[in-house]
Amino acid sequence: MYLETFKMALEALVSNKLRSLLSILGIIIGVSTVIVVVGIGTGAKMQIEEQYKNLSATQIMVMESMGRSAITKSKLDLDDVEVIRQKVEHVGDTTAFVTGNTSVSYEKESSSFSLFGTHDNFFSITNLDLETGRFLTLEENEKRARVGVVGAGLIETLFGEDVDVEELIGKSVTLSGKKIEIVGVLNKNGGSAMGKMSYDDAIYIPYSTAEKTILGESAQITISVLMESVDYVKTGVEDITAVLRVEHKLSSTQNDDFRIFDPGSIVGAAQDSANTMSLLLIAVATIVLIVSGVGIMNVMFVTVAERTKEIGIAKAIGAKQEDVLSQFLLESIILSVGGGLVGVVVGQIAIPILNHFEGWYVLPSFFGVILSFTFSALVGLFFGIYPAFKASRLDPVDALRGE
Repeated sequence: MYLETFKMALEALVSNKLRSLLSILGIIIGVSTVIVVVGIGTGAKMQIEEQYKNLSATQIMVMESMGRSAITKSKLDLDDVEVIRQKVEHVGDTTAFVTGNTSVSYEKESSSFSLFGTHDNFFSITNLDLETGRFLTLEENEKRARVGVVGAGLIETLFGEDVDVEELIGKSVTLSGKKIEIVGVLNKNGGSAMGKMSYDDAIYIPYSTAEKTILGESAQITISVLMESVDYVKTGVEDITAVLRVEHKLSSTQNDDFRIFDPGSIVGAAQDSANTMSLLLIAVATIVLIVSGVGIMNVMFVTVAERTKEIGIAKAIGAKQEDVLSQFLLESIILSVGGGLVGVVVGQIAIPILNHFEGWYVLPSFFGVILSFTFSALVGLFFGIYPAFKASRLDPVDALRGE
């Protein structure tokens, strides 16, 4: 019985191909649009995660004050690391590093790069990964060893893109006139917590070597603090501020001689922006689907009006109210589901095409497919109920008269 009803509904739609095609066109556009915009949102989030993958949501950065607001010169130093570790609650780990710019050369190639003077736990705190070699050790820092780990951008600039990085281990680059042996090469890591400074275009040497041998008085110290949980970041900022003010003997009238910020907020803000844009685009696509549903309802009303005699004959020969309701409701669902399937295919085809254009980064999303297809099916069901109900309630005598 249900199969027969389905065949009758399908035949009715096929008998008027142009009207059916125009009815589902909006569904196709709406579904494919939802799939694409969800893919755009997914791609944006992936790019944000890739760009800021080295920033932890639990990280707090303490830097020297650079503005005129500081009345006294910054007293930030290595001792503050231990003070923070002992006096601030819920600290997971902390380290200090110095930064600056320096000239790095290899044979005839030379360029300016960021210099990080680090301790051995710097790489774990910043989530930096090795491609080959090893990280710096505690012993090398104590001995002021002239060894370094280099970023992927530095390798490409000085050695070229096609170089075998494993062969670079043991070679030396010249850093401000001093030979530094390469002991490790980092994977590409993207942005850093240091603003414009990139983890890729940098060289990392022991803290003591950078401070005493390379940078001298130009070294700028930064303290990185990892809290045990995101929940402790806000109180951590307040506690660190209070502890350092006491440690630096600042009076209540003096401004802080340091700056504090949490890099994780950068990631959160960027992700919030991407989510907002995705929701906005999905809302637009949803409106398209709703308008398409209204179009289907109008078409079904016209269909009911045109087929009143057919309905009257069907009822006269024994068709029940639920049979007529099922047939017309099925016609509406077939339109929306069929349009949804075609829209899914169109959306999946559009994604790789869009990725060929510069500035586009769209990722296929299973969630986008399920969301768009489910909504299209619900649109057909919702907007098809009333026309189908109206058809099923027609009086057989009036229907046969065409009234």
